[in-house]
This record gives sequence, C-alpha cells and structure tokens, in this order.
Amino acid sequence: MNLLALDTATDTVSVAVHDGDGIVAAAVARGERRHAELLTPMVRDVVSRAGIALTDIGAIAVDIGPGLFTGMRVGIATAKAMAEVLDVPVVPVSSLETLAHAADSTEMEVIACVLDARRGEVYWSLARASDRVQLTEPRVGPPELCVADIAARGQSAAVMGSGMERHREVFADLLRLAVPAHTLGGPSEPTAESVAALGHPRAMRQMTSTVDEVVPLYLRAPDAEINWSTRSSA
Repeated sequence: MNLLALDTATDTVSVAVHDGDGIVAAAVARGERRHAELLTPMVRDVVSRAGIALTDIGAIAVDIGPGLFTGMRVGIATAKAMAEVLDVPVVPVSSLETLAHAADSTEMEVIACVLDARRGEVYWSLARASDRVQLTEPRVGPPELCVADIAARGQSAAVMGSGMERHREVFADLLRLAVPAHTLGGPSEPTAESVAALGHPRAMRQMTSTVDEVVPLYLRAPDAEINWSTRSSA
C-alpha cells in the first residue's frame, strides 16, 4: 500500500511517500510562513517522483502537533481534504513521537523530545529509548519545567530537538543534576519521512481515523488569541 505523509507542524514543510518497503520519494522546504503555498505543489512533485498517481494512495499520515498553530492547520486540512476526495483513512501522528522515532541510538534509558514552542516555552514528551514508546503525554511550558520533569524520573536521559537547541543553556543544567544526561543527535524537527515510517505500519494494522476524528493537538491557545487577550487586558 502507498501511504502519503505530510508534516507542517513546524517551520519546515515536508512530504513523503512510503510504499511498504520504505520511502520512495520525499521533499523538504523551509515554510517561512508559506506552508499553504508550498504544500500542494510539493505533494504533486513527490507523488510524481514516486511513480504513482494520487489515486494509488491508500492512506494519508499527518503530523497533528503539537507545533505551530497555522502550520498544523494547513497540513491537517490538506490531509482531511485529500482523504475525503480519495476515500482513504487518515493516520494521525504526534510531532514528538515522530521526533523520538528518528532519534539516533543511545544507551540512555529515556529520550526527551523537546520542540521550540516560542514565547519562551517548549513542547516535550518522554519516550523509552529501547523501543521509542511514549512514556508521557505531550506538555508545554518553560524549559526549566521540562528539565525538572526529566530529572524527576530519576533515569538517564538523552535530550534532543529544536527546543533543546533554542534553550541550550537551560538544558545544560540537566548535566549538573543527579540524572546522567546528554544531548542526542537526530533531526531537530519532525519530518514527513518519520511520519510515514510510523504511519505505514499503523495503516496496515488499521490504526486509522476518519476525517472527523482528526484534530490538531493544541496544548495552548494560538498566538493570535494570546496577543488579543494581552492587548485587551492592557
């Protein structure tokens, strides 16, 4: 089965096609707030390079966040529209579990995936390093809270992602705690290739959702709403 994967949850826009044996075509571009403008041409290009037609797609996997409010909406809306037209199921995938799946190997017990949430905050979740199974639900907050959350488990930890890179000085404090920890290699943001790698086996096991069941994973109000509330309070 051919699966189309979309990821627009961060500043990066990416698309991939997985045929069951692996990724057969993929594309990545910096969004620069042009997610809607970039995504559709990228889908056409990747599907063409995969040597298939849109009607050959059997399922669509999409990153549902957490991530950028507008970016998530573009990817999810596109996935749902295509799924309805093609009459295929959707496989929702979290950006943080996608990041854990793509992480380099580590001898640490836990992988902490941390994405930049802007406004001085990060999104994070913890995964078991041995099999990348999620141990915690996604959270949002200041990086100091994320560091405390990691340390509270009392397990050795590998930390990765754009949030760690943005607040590197804060996460350096983790190395001075009782928990053995180090930074981990791998992509700093989720990609459609990892979404596809997670989504294809789920689609084959019918771990899918209907169009109406697919919703963004919002952990806080969108920036526009926060800005409006702040101005109103002032």
